[in-house]
Amino acid sequence: MSNDTVSLHGLFKAAARHSASDLHIKVGKPPILRIAGDLRNLETKPFSREETEALLMPMLSEDQKNHLAKLGGVDFAYSAPGVGRFRVNVFKQRGSISMAARRVLTDVPSFEELHLPPVMSRLAGYRQGMVIVAGVTGSGKSTTLAAILDDISQRRRCHILTIEDPIEYLLADKLAFINQREVGIDTPSFKAALKHMVREDPDVILIGEMRDEETFSAGLAAAETGHLVLGTLHSSTVASTFSRILDFFSADQHEQIRQSLVFNLRSIVCQKLLPSIKDDVDVVPATEVMLMTPIMQKLIRDREDSKISDAIRGSAEEGMHDFTESIRGLVAGGFVELNVGLEAATNPEALRMALKGIKLGDSSGILG
Repeated sequence: MSNDTVSLHGLFKAAARHSASDLHIKVGKPPILRIAGDLRNLETKPFSREETEALLMPMLSEDQKNHLAKLGGVDFAYSAPGVGRFRVNVFKQRGSISMAARRVLTDVPSFEELHLPPVMSRLAGYRQGMVIVAGVTGSGKSTTLAAILDDISQRRRCHILTIEDPIEYLLADKLAFINQREVGIDTPSFKAALKHMVREDPDVILIGEMRDEETFSAGLAAAETGHLVLGTLHSSTVASTFSRILDFFSADQHEQIRQSLVFNLRSIVCQKLLPSIKDDVDVVPATEVMLMTPIMQKLIRDREDSKISDAIRGSAEEGMHDFTESIRGLVAGGFVELNVGLEAATNPEALRMALKGIKLGDSSGILG
């Protein structure tokens, strides 16, 4: 493909056609797509500085050009006619400009299409409290939350309000009506949006990232006043999620936070994405699910966090499971290779034993 025939609209169209999540443009490189997590070059010649500027600068308004010149980067939303919406960042690097564009999706996959456990439907049925979806960057948290919100929208007449950075799925009004606010475009910060969120009469609130004491406290306060609050945290297991929450607060606040979690936390879901060996599936989520039961309430209240993992393993009848059981199911079901499962497992030896039908640990004696 000659660079003379390359247009920005054509590149966005190529990103959509190849189901890419991101499009990157950089001087000295051909355009790059991120497809199923991998970076792939398009078959064009590397762009020169002049070609890159001619491609990107017409997108920007005068205010945005001034912002780029002053601060070295600018965020904005861009709609490509007939293609879709993109979350764009144009920024300076080594004296030239680059672009990273994230495709905003409109087709929200169902729990079944995502291969999430059936318990997820129960989470979407909560009317009050807090649900946390945790995992590292790139673990599929935003997609899982979009599926939960879409499920709510299909079954309940309510107002859903989201605060996201960035918006990754455009959610359609169904029974529910939805307002999505993007940090940097619709509101200057999470802090500014959280200040007014309860006055906007929501029933369900999504806080895209609970990153500190202020954002987590705002979510917890909204849950205490009768809202269903969904949020994300960067943590790898249910037990480490509790540690992460407590780390937001000083030691003299921990008792109060524990009490609030006992009454208002409904569930923690941790997940990680594993490459699939099925032809029609790129990745599948391995999950760990905790539901707030009397056993969990007692452990949290009594500061016995070290027993949470055992309680999860022993509460399958309640709908809970740990990563070992989730990965065992993925390996046994032919979704994931054994070596991939062992590498992702928090306890590889427990996974080997589980695949032989031997399970370790239960909740007997936890309340004793």
